[in-house]
Amino acid sequence: MNTFLKGALLLIIAAFIGECIEFLVNIVLARELGEEGLGLYMSILPTIVFIVVIASIELPISISKFVAEKEEIFHRSMLMHALRFASICTIVFVGISLWILPMIPVFDRYHPLVPWLFILLIPIIAFSSVARGYFMGAQKMGRIAFANFLRRAAQLALLFFVFKAASFDDEVAIFIALCTLVASELLVFGYLFFSFLLQMNVLKRKPRAALTGKKVRKTLLEVSIPTTGLRIFHAAAFAVKPFLIKEALVRAGMIESLAMTQYGKLAGVAFAIGFFPAFIAHSLLIVLIPTVSEAYSKGELARLRSLLRKVMAITAAYGFPAVCVFYFFAEPLTSLFFENSPAVRYLQLLVPYFLFHFFVIPMQAFLIGLGLVKDAFVHALYSTFFSFGMMFFLGALPSMQMDGIILGMNMGAVLLTLLHYVTICRKIKIGLFLLK
Repeated sequence: MNTFLKGALLLIIAAFIGECIEFLVNIVLARELGEEGLGLYMSILPTIVFIVVIASIELPISISKFVAEKEEIFHRSMLMHALRFASICTIVFVGISLWILPMIPVFDRYHPLVPWLFILLIPIIAFSSVARGYFMGAQKMGRIAFANFLRRAAQLALLFFVFKAASFDDEVAIFIALCTLVASELLVFGYLFFSFLLQMNVLKRKPRAALTGKKVRKTLLEVSIPTTGLRIFHAAAFAVKPFLIKEALVRAGMIESLAMTQYGKLAGVAFAIGFFPAFIAHSLLIVLIPTVSEAYSKGELARLRSLLRKVMAITAAYGFPAVCVFYFFAEPLTSLFFENSPAVRYLQLLVPYFLFHFFVIPMQAFLIGLGLVKDAFVHALYSTFFSFGMMFFLGALPSMQMDGIILGMNMGAVLLTLLHYVTICRKIKIGLFLLK
């Protein structure tokens, strides 16, 4: 079994276990927080994603690409410069966050300590990103697989024991749920960074060559800046989406509290179920970035074409059966969260959205590996603005409401998939039907 398939299989198995745990986490949250509490929790998650993106500045991607493309003698020098760079970024981002986060109105409905939790996340994410990037690029996927499993297992255990030990009012319960999320990230940081330090000692005993800090920063930022821009745009769009949906539904005649509840069922129930198989896509993404980067740096277009065929086949093999299950078994699946929930219809209508995203995720890895991050950003820009426009227009119609919101999301997913796919095929010189 080649390195790509072996690494992908290991990550897929670990991610499947992790996603099962994540599914249980969402069930616990739904039952402990209630419908409105779950809506508030899901509404703040995009802000957490945004902070994670800023703190990491996509170092896992740029470092993994560097490690995959360069000889081992340069790795230790690059990693030392990357750690110094991460330290500087942490100080800057913490300073900015201390000034900005307390003033953001979105925190007004949450416990006053919530902004401090987010500030604590910055150094945790920044330094674990360096370790994660090295293990990805060195194809040590076992470390990544265990770290992903540890995050979800720790959060589930903490949620279970804390909510079993005591009961809390709504505001404190949401704060406790966010604390378990941060605590799980802290455990992952401890594991990854300890493993990283051990690996640094191994590299210290091997032949090595020095690189200048300027050269390392330039190489990393050439990948990190456009990739961070892409992730920031995705995170910002994700953060805006709950409020855009709420505003559209209010314009359609729905009261504000009901609109927030509907979003909670969309994100906390339909998304939790529909994105469950995406662990396979994310596992492929982690393995593909260094694999595609290495193959493209060596000019191995035939290998890239073979990889694309394999990825499309794997995605179709699990994607089509998965969405069929979502459509025909929507009611028993959503009843695990809430009885007689409108999420049944949401899940069925979102089938195209989930299916096309299963294809988009590994294709984004291809674009990064091929040096086409700017193209990926432009594609995301076009599809997001188109999707948001359609969501707002259709969702504000009293006759459509949430149906219009979901239709707009589906249209955006289709457009993004087509843009990514055509660009990749042109770059590696293969026909759209993968025949030549």
